[in-house]
Amino acid sequence: MTETHTATLHDIVSCISGYDPNAMTVARAQAVIQEFITPIEAVEKLAIRSALSRVLARDIISRIDVPAHDNSAMDGYALRGEDVAAGQQVRLQIVGAVHAGEQFAGSVGPGQCVRIMTGAPMPEGCDTVIPQELTTDADAQGVTLPAGRVRPGDNRRLRGEDLALGSVALPRGRVLRPSDIGLLASLGIAEVPVQRRLRVAFFSTGDELRSVGEPLDAGCVYDSNRYTLHGMLTRLGCEVLDMGVVPDDPAALEAAFRSACEEADAVITSGGVSVGAADYTKQIMASLGEMTFWKIAMRPGRPLAFGRIRSRGREAYLFGLPGNPVAVQVSFSFFVRDALLRLAGAEARPLPRLRVKTATAIRKKAGRTEYQRGILAPDENGQWQVRLTGMQGSGILRSMSDANCIIELEHERSDVAAGEEVAVVLFDGLV
Repeated sequence: MTETHTATLHDIVSCISGYDPNAMTVARAQAVIQEFITPIEAVEKLAIRSALSRVLARDIISRIDVPAHDNSAMDGYALRGEDVAAGQQVRLQIVGAVHAGEQFAGSVGPGQCVRIMTGAPMPEGCDTVIPQELTTDADAQGVTLPAGRVRPGDNRRLRGEDLALGSVALPRGRVLRPSDIGLLASLGIAEVPVQRRLRVAFFSTGDELRSVGEPLDAGCVYDSNRYTLHGMLTRLGCEVLDMGVVPDDPAALEAAFRSACEEADAVITSGGVSVGAADYTKQIMASLGEMTFWKIAMRPGRPLAFGRIRSRGREAYLFGLPGNPVAVQVSFSFFVRDALLRLAGAEARPLPRLRVKTATAIRKKAGRTEYQRGILAPDENGQWQVRLTGMQGSGILRSMSDANCIIELEHERSDVAAGEEVAVVLFDGLV
């Protein structure tokens, strides 16, 4: 349930030179979606243990220096850098010891050193640490530093070198990872402001679909798309509302759209956006708001609907995906995922692409972006390469289950020979 917006889809697409909804490139469609979406603004505070995978709503400013003092990066001896500046062997007098959590109260003069442990504050006047394994002839009174084993300033962590007081520790829009939670704890921060979770409703359309647990009548198939979408949305951190299978009936479809719109920030459907005698979905989408219906120059997943619908003063973004199982997953990964992250207020981070060689030739038609399912693995020499999972039809769900990556073949590219480099997107980066 989003706030009222002023920008319209017509305004945005009218600025695209040569705009043709029947021949949209992937990049243009992605750009339109990103420009049209406005992030939600609702914020809540959470304990950091509960904030994993949530989106930061404000910059986190460091309230302290980390580390809070110059300290030793090694177990060894803290000394004055001038004593080793000449690069010659020296014998230093040991005048004390300091452990992590302690402060050395004495003074260190020329020719003297302090036994020090990792993390312990540097004694006054000391700016260098030599690891104990690089020293010789250590006893209770002194230690010998062989020539050339340490330079002034070595093995000292500076105050604030990790985070300085007043600096941005984590930026607004960050999706918090385990390392971020640890960073927050290191600053003594117990609670953080985060965007509220997105609420996403989804349903499948089609008289031929049956849910798991129902009898499979002749000519019918089990609906896998809702279960896939549930998993992808859950891993993306959304609150999910599964509205089941909606039959190809105008009244039922309109009721489903209205209910979803009134309960969620975004609505995702699968099926009903291509040309078909029983596909009422597009008509109802258009009647409830502003929609655009594209034929994307891509494979799989050519038909795509996007826009915003309204019901009883509420509104939600709407994504109409194809019905084929693979096309649903590809469309979600390369259009819906980034849109939902933007809606959630997350910082824009494109999915990382790796460049690897393909083990086999790949047929490709220039003039469209293709997403092939691949298996990335090292060859006999330990070099990473990718191969197809087999048949690449948009209805072959097994190809997605077997794959661990998507091979992204660019719009302009044609056939790919074995040994050529291709871009791959790891599945673990998709959600």
